Amino acid sequence: MSNDLKHALGDRPNSEFIISPEGRILVARSWNDPEMLRTDLEKLVGKTKTITSPSDLDRKPQAAPESRIASGVVPRVEKPGDVTAVIVRPVTEKDGDGDTKETFYAKLRAEADRGLLNDGKGKLHIGFHLDPVHTVHWNNLAEPLHFEIKAPKGVTLSMSKGVAPKVEAPSDIDPREFLLEIDSGTGKIEQSLQLEVSYYACDDEEGWCRAVSHRYEIELRRDRDAGTVRSSRGGGGFARRPRSGGRGGSGQRRKPDAKQLFARMDADRDGVISRSEARGPMIERFKLMDADGNGAISREEMDKHLDRTGNSRNRSRPPER
Repeated sequence: MSNDLKHALGDRPNSEFIISPEGRILVARSWNDPEMLRTDLEKLVGKTKTITSPSDLDRKPQAAPESRIASGVVPRVEKPGDVTAVIVRPVTEKDGDGDTKETFYAKLRAEADRGLLNDGKGKLHIGFHLDPVHTVHWNNLAEPLHFEIKAPKGVTLSMSKGVAPKVEAPSDIDPREFLLEIDSGTGKIEQSLQLEVSYYACDDEEGWCRAVSHRYEIELRRDRDAGTVRSSRGGGGFARRPRSGGRGGSGQRRKPDAKQLFARMDADRDGVISRSEARGPMIERFKLMDADGNGAISREEMDKHLDRTGNSRNRSRPPER
């Protein structure tokens, strides 16, 4: 998927559009709001006779099948605090019909810190994550995953080859991660890094184990489509972040960490958040937060807004009994 439509519609992570049968955009909202969407649809096509709620479906939760594959057995490699996902391109061979010959059971994710992106000197975190689309696990009875990375001329690497740790469990699904230090000596790195990885994968459902090798190009430029990786299954997959409060929670809303929020959205690392960089509720509150009206939000403006809204919530909350 090239994500051309996503880019054309503004690159928002949770935007909402109502498009007519003729292809005309009738409603454009930078952040999805289900109630407003229902109101808009009622105005356009009329009210529905019945509204189905999740409880009406009476769906019984399905227990996940018990897996014999281990997870949470490989230590995680800590990332620097200000990393940004960069562009990773698989290098593939095509058959006569133009289809890819190989299957990438492990997906490479690369994240660079600010220094590496801007000045050509910093850290690169790489992780090989098993694709949940496939029912594949690492075969730890064979040789561990290993890779070789080649940099453009004049660029030095703290390691040009890496080997994953030996794991006692015969199989697992944890990611294999590495942290490299890179220095161009002359500034921003324009050419791609070349990486080749080899590992042994098994699929119990299909009944095979095989040696796999893949090649990738890593471009040290922000990937607008990379999303975020969150720990799950003992550190091996993707999951939602737990919400504070609510059922089983403390009921207290935790104040957002301004430093992390700011670093996450300041993609070009220029010290301010532009309108195109804003994400989530900040999109709707941009004018309110941009106190000096210069078209960008500074860290100081963000702090003041979070303090103001936090105090407002506290004043409106009834006293506990």
